[in-house]
Amino acid sequence: MESNKKYWKGLEELNNSPEFMEMNKSEFAEPLPIEEVLSGAGLSAKTPRRDFLKALGFGVGAVTLAACQKVPVHKSIPYLIKPEEVTPGVANFYTSSYNGQGILVKTREGRPIKIEGNPEDLIGGGSLSAQGQASVLDLYDVTRLQNPVLQKDESSWDAVDGFIKRELATVAASGKKIRIVSSTVHSPSTKAVIAAFTAKFPTTKQINYDAISYTGIIQANQNSFGKAVLPHYHFEKADVIVSFGADFLGTWISPVEYMRQWVSNRNNTSLQNKKMSRHVQFEAGMTMTGTNADTRIQIKPSEEGLAIINLYNAISGTTLPGSKQLSNKAADTAITLVAKELLAAKGRSLVVCGCNDVAMQVLVNAINSLLGSYGTTIDLDNPSYQYAGNDAEFVEFINEMKRGEVGAVFFMDANPAYNYFNAKDFTQALAKVPLKVSFSDRNDETSSLCDIIAAKNHYLETWGDDNIFAGYYTIVQPTINPVYNTRQAEQSLLIWTDNPVKDYYSFVKNNWETNILPQVGLTGQAGWETLLQNGVVKTAGAPVTAYTFNKDLNVIAQNIINRSNQLTASGANAVELLVYETVNMGDGRKANNPWLQELPEPVSKVTWDNFVAIAPKFAEKLGIKEGDVLKVSSGSHTVELPVLLQPGQAQGTISVALGYGRTLSGKVGTGVGKNAFPFFTFKNGTFQTAAPASISTTGDVYILAQTQTHHSYEGRNIIRETSFDKYLKDPSSANGRHEAEHKTYTLWPEYNRPEYNWVMAIDLNACTGCGACIVACNVENNIPVVGKDEVRRRREMHWIRIDRYYSFKEGNENVTEEREIDKLEDLDNVSVIHQPMLCQHCDHAPCETVCPVLATVHSSEGLNHMAYNRCVGTRYCANNCPYKVRRFNWFNYWNDSRFDNYLNNEHTQLVLNPDVTTRFRGVMEKCTMCIQRIQGGKLKAKIDQRALKDGEVKTACQQTCPTNAIIFGNVNDPDSVVSKALKSERTYYVLEELNTQPGVGYQVKVRNVNETLA
Repeated sequence: MESNKKYWKGLEELNNSPEFMEMNKSEFAEPLPIEEVLSGAGLSAKTPRRDFLKALGFGVGAVTLAACQKVPVHKSIPYLIKPEEVTPGVANFYTSSYNGQGILVKTREGRPIKIEGNPEDLIGGGSLSAQGQASVLDLYDVTRLQNPVLQKDESSWDAVDGFIKRELATVAASGKKIRIVSSTVHSPSTKAVIAAFTAKFPTTKQINYDAISYTGIIQANQNSFGKAVLPHYHFEKADVIVSFGADFLGTWISPVEYMRQWVSNRNNTSLQNKKMSRHVQFEAGMTMTGTNADTRIQIKPSEEGLAIINLYNAISGTTLPGSKQLSNKAADTAITLVAKELLAAKGRSLVVCGCNDVAMQVLVNAINSLLGSYGTTIDLDNPSYQYAGNDAEFVEFINEMKRGEVGAVFFMDANPAYNYFNAKDFTQALAKVPLKVSFSDRNDETSSLCDIIAAKNHYLETWGDDNIFAGYYTIVQPTINPVYNTRQAEQSLLIWTDNPVKDYYSFVKNNWETNILPQVGLTGQAGWETLLQNGVVKTAGAPVTAYTFNKDLNVIAQNIINRSNQLTASGANAVELLVYETVNMGDGRKANNPWLQELPEPVSKVTWDNFVAIAPKFAEKLGIKEGDVLKVSSGSHTVELPVLLQPGQAQGTISVALGYGRTLSGKVGTGVGKNAFPFFTFKNGTFQTAAPASISTTGDVYILAQTQTHHSYEGRNIIRETSFDKYLKDPSSANGRHEAEHKTYTLWPEYNRPEYNWVMAIDLNACTGCGACIVACNVENNIPVVGKDEVRRRREMHWIRIDRYYSFKEGNENVTEEREIDKLEDLDNVSVIHQPMLCQHCDHAPCETVCPVLATVHSSEGLNHMAYNRCVGTRYCANNCPYKVRRFNWFNYWNDSRFDNYLNNEHTQLVLNPDVTTRFRGVMEKCTMCIQRIQGGKLKAKIDQRALKDGEVKTACQQTCPTNAIIFGNVNDPDSVVSKALKSERTYYVLEELNTQPGVGYQVKVRNVNETLA
């Protein structure tokens, strides 16, 4: 057990800053000021909180009418003719698809209230991302358009259709170009609709425009192998993974899929087979993937290409022109060692790069070819269709508009007025186009510039399909009728072209019955209904072949050197700037979703803002402190953002997150953070995410809403980790079991649990920190959003949190628990562990002994229960909980007018789970292990007159986890998955020395560390 290793949540805790020490003197979170008590006491509630079903009596006719019709299998049937499978109080599930990933949509009385992954889905296997979990809330967003817009005013569809048909006829007669600008379309039926539109108007061209571009990879594959495709990567087949800035566990291409693949070589099964992959990450800013890597090396964006050149040299035994050493000597050493490991794992290795530069991606292709990765870990024959954007095509489209060649433009799920780096150039060019139409659900930055906004449906209101990679298809079917007077974009295109198929449902069905279902042996109505029930189909894939790289690399190397020189910063305040995506905000299209805004970013734990991440040592050199507002300038763009001191950030660099700074997103997202898309540059035919910049202080100070240091364990040892080598020698090397067992005492009689004893196991080796479990818990358990100011006051309500801990790398100047932090460069080389923390459901629960009204009690099945009606809000339980997992309702968050921007409106309350009570002001709440799911599973088993099966009940956090890091079940069943997991030699219990006897066991973190690089 590595008892000398120190872990800390943030620099405040590491350095025991006066502010941190003062904050943790308080018994509770910030006291409720008396003026807030007085002002809140007289508030009238819009909705009775303790009986959600009364919400259906609201003046929300649009939603309730939509909910009262059944749509999934056939076209809409009025709910007045009650379908026999719909029973009040019983949930129905329907298959659909979210961004190409198969999902199950849970509905209650016709209202979608929860989304789960489809177990048959090849991407997630039943799991789902945070954004996927949160997407159900967008259906009830009151800022969605309720009618189409014609010339800035609400209108009817008849008026819009007539106007556009006349304008299209005029454009066709003029011979001018028609452009459909869309984010990547991977729906076969949508492509067919666009093809039909193009046949009607031959000057039409579709332009795929992705705010986050992968053109560099696609073009590199065209240059290298004559295949302009995005590969389908297989991390599960790689024993050695080397990534240069590719956040493949967080945001890069297909993170849910890659997380499942990556963890398959690192979980309990793999370790028991004495096998574990090795993952090395080279990057400038700390990403979620970097925090999970076995070894992480900091390199500047300007040196990323140089590092790839050096890796190619080490693997090939040649020397490309312009090769030189890196400024970070550790990176040079790492390149040499990594090259040997990659060659030793030839055919079972994978090198990926997150940069969008074609030359760098070509060189990565050359490396993977030398390693025999094509045909094994990289599949070019069954490619991914997730991103097909062509950056140069979009830039040329702007030039076409400038020249007056474009007569009409249609925007489908594209918002370049916000996310194109030169928005002014775009808007000025767009003004020259006679007909501008946007298919959008709101009046966003681009839609506001258009003549027509053809208000589109939410995806849960639509028919459709997806083909996310070759041979894999998913179906999209509506689970509710359109809430507002909206229409699918495809339906509009069919109408405007006078297509003989008048409705999109029939178009999709005909397309499947003609082109797809026969490939999998399904025909007719029976085949169609089988598809709707299963949700996914897989056709036979193409044979996977190897590809050999034989191009001249001298010019490629020179292009990389040129790019490096362009990025190199010089001057006292000069820095290298890198912009990046976050797991919660992505490219910003979900900015109006409060669940995602309040989801702590996995690395920084910041909510409701973006910031400037900078290394502590570099900040001290420049005289910058955390919270200082910096002016960041690059090219012609300048923003002012607060500083976050980020351990692991490369010296001389800063990072800024994308997806913020929306000006027209809705009540929630407008004005949150600053827009970093203008920092993009267009170089060598692609959009680049790194640029030289300068920074200067403004004199202002801004406090970020950061959750990480809201709770303290007073230096107790709650994290356990070991290396793979030590694990092979002694599997219990880090869990403390080789030490004396902690003695247990009890003051109460013991009770038997003959049938059920519910417990949980959490594998720290599998948890990546993605936060999907947090959002899933929010949705399932009606957890309110409190907003930025309340988070600053330490009042966030999440029942499960993902704690992020830093530690110094092994052997880093013999860092011990007592060592003073006197060298800031130590903070450049830190390792990170993510630990989910929720109510531990202790057998000797400290909260239960201090509650004066027995509001929190222990059940006969091993769970710690809360009786909300008894709770009088003393908060003694929160003070006595060593895990700090209990949450106090400072306000009536669901119907206090101060929270109208978040979840408090008459439509969003319809997403509430009626099986879970909404808690009221003055009441304590915490994780229940989804007791409503347990009771539902037991009831179903009782009705079926059988025993409850293992795995039949899953908590919301467990069900959505892409890596199966969370396992829940009945420990009384020796064959249950959770029983076997808790018998692992890696199992330990947090703070078990306090004799709380927690019901959640953790498995020790294992890193496959090369001691030379540690």
